[in-house]
Amino acid sequence: MDEKTLREQIGEMLNKSEAHVDWKEALEDVPAKLRGVRPAGSPHSLWELLEHVRIAQWDILEFSRDPKHVSPDFPSGYWPESPAPPSEAAWDKSVKDFLRDVDAMGKLLGDPKADLLKPIPHGSGQTILREALLAADHSAYHLGQFVLIRRLLGNWDG
Repeated sequence: MDEKTLREQIGEMLNKSEAHVDWKEALEDVPAKLRGVRPAGSPHSLWELLEHVRIAQWDILEFSRDPKHVSPDFPSGYWPESPAPPSEAAWDKSVKDFLRDVDAMGKLLGDPKADLLKPIPHGSGQTILREALLAADHSAYHLGQFVLIRRLLGNWDG
């Protein structure tokens, strides 16, 4: 496999629906009244999962491209304080920012000037390839949870 194909295939892991639903579909038409509900047996609401995956994606992206980036405290800095979004605008902004950062990670990954295998200078051995795979894996894990919570809330037909 050549490097261009590798970049494309990993980029598709970030953005496309092949083995499961994608984030764009999962985030469509979520009623405001359900966004902060933790169904029985679930430690998280839809808002908590969205914010968590947004913060983690942002952190992975910024670490990958900015030597001055400082990650949030772990684990508290990766989760919202409340199970419910403070407003409809906060939900909309989180969705927009998350999708923007997914696209930005895809662009970084697709940049032929970005050496996928060279250790990131300010890291401890991480590479762009590793960070892109980490972002895709983390996102897919929580996407499954997100869809399950929508199903438990009676808001998923897929």
